[in-house]
Amino acid sequence: MEKQLGVGVIGLGMGRDLFYLNQDPGTRLEVRGLCGRSPDKTERLARKHGIPFWTTDYRELVARDDLHVVAVFSPDHLHGEHCLAALRAGKHVVVTKPMVTRLSEAVEITREAEARGLKLLVGETCRWYASFLALRRLYDDGDLGQILLAEAHYVHEIKDYFGLTPWRLEAPQDFMYGGVCHPLDSLVWFLGEVEEVHAYANRGGLSAYPVEENFLLNLKFRNGVPARVIGAYGVVQPPWPMMGITLYGSKATATATFEDFKPCELRVVFDKLNTNEPAVIPYAADMEGAYGQGQAVRRYMAHFEDCIVHDKRPCEDGREGIKTIAALDAAWRSVRTGLPQQVVVPW
Repeated sequence: MEKQLGVGVIGLGMGRDLFYLNQDPGTRLEVRGLCGRSPDKTERLARKHGIPFWTTDYRELVARDDLHVVAVFSPDHLHGEHCLAALRAGKHVVVTKPMVTRLSEAVEITREAEARGLKLLVGETCRWYASFLALRRLYDDGDLGQILLAEAHYVHEIKDYFGLTPWRLEAPQDFMYGGVCHPLDSLVWFLGEVEEVHAYANRGGLSAYPVEENFLLNLKFRNGVPARVIGAYGVVQPPWPMMGITLYGSKATATATFEDFKPCELRVVFDKLNTNEPAVIPYAADMEGAYGQGQAVRRYMAHFEDCIVHDKRPCEDGREGIKTIAALDAAWRSVRTGLPQQVVVPW
């Protein structure tokens, strides 16, 4: 397939997960430019992978005429700035999670993309894990029945990552947006908009991280379903999978799990089988990419390419992504006030 769509990558941590595009004959996408903070690393990666352009200034990257798509994998707090620059330069944008770390930025980015007729995809990997996609098929086919209750978690001892990604301490990273976005977005994917959030947070004190990094959220969705989320990063890693989502339905209850570089599974108990023993469907570990999520990235990039080529709406465009950011905004307001907060989607 002819390489018709040039891609520029900002951020060379997880951004390296896109290098496969240049060896994949089944895609029109080709990485033609890199932007990273370290000149030595950026140049070395460009030379190694035969990428013709590299820079440490994202403005130089987004201005290039040979690029049609900009992939934003920079630190969380820079997503808004980088997405807006790319859109204003006329590029389609895929941005890794979290979409942004401020609700106002999410709105501005979405309006910019829509006004310019450009595609925007929030690359939330939870929507693309094999086990989570299998759960989605059960849900879409009605096998779970009416959803009565839901919960999701992302618990990940983070202190060992600060040396690898020092920006998390320097900025510091906001783990409400950078961590809790995973399980919360998973629930939004199934249940739609959140109406109300009551949240608690604390600082674990197991590292030099200076603010709260452990969170409990109680949620009420607009469809009436109650749910809960746990996001904990200043803890000792517990003896269960790093990520998971459980949907309690009138016909069945199902749990999907995921863990970096480890096998995952889907477990389902069907009411009509008159047994509490779950059916267990295993999925092989994703061993690709910087964090063991390379297959999920490939799935959403194939989807994004299809949306660009055939002028389709991305499954998680700006308006869909705002649902999660707005709920996280309400969660922080709840932590600060100690009270439940209404979710405000500013349209």
